[in-house]
Amino acid sequence: MSDLAERRLETVRRHMALEMEYDWDAVIATFDGHPRYEMATGQVYDGEEAVRGYFAGSRAVFPDQGNEIIAIAHTDDTVLVEFWLTGTHEGAVKLGDRVIEPTGRKLRARMAASFEFAPGTDKILCERPYFDQLGMLRSIGIEV
Repeated sequence: MSDLAERRLETVRRHMALEMEYDWDAVIATFDGHPRYEMATGQVYDGEEAVRGYFAGSRAVFPDQGNEIIAIAHTDDTVLVEFWLTGTHEGAVKLGDRVIEPTGRKLRARMAASFEFAPGTDKILCERPYFDQLGMLRSIGIEV
């Protein structure tokens, strides 16, 4: 494996660990200068202000949100990660015009994410998490 591939894998491991530490400045620094998340739901958080808003919103719902890497691989300009997303549902969830109050239930959902890198660098261009939204809601006691 090339040195660049190793550095990219380490960037993703560090990025995911920093998210659990809520070190948003350091998470933002893993990007190429313009952070971007493209969610499986179609939502896009483009730019530092939008990404920080995403962090604040998701951690208000799951304040102890964490991740456990299952598998990680590098190909071309992408790192692929399979992981467990964990947390406790302690904040309200808005689904359309419906507000779901906290259930206090533990979340453990299998997810995947792709991290696109700027060519020739170990800086992230975009993170794209993929998950079963209905399965996640059901796991914390929310019926849709």
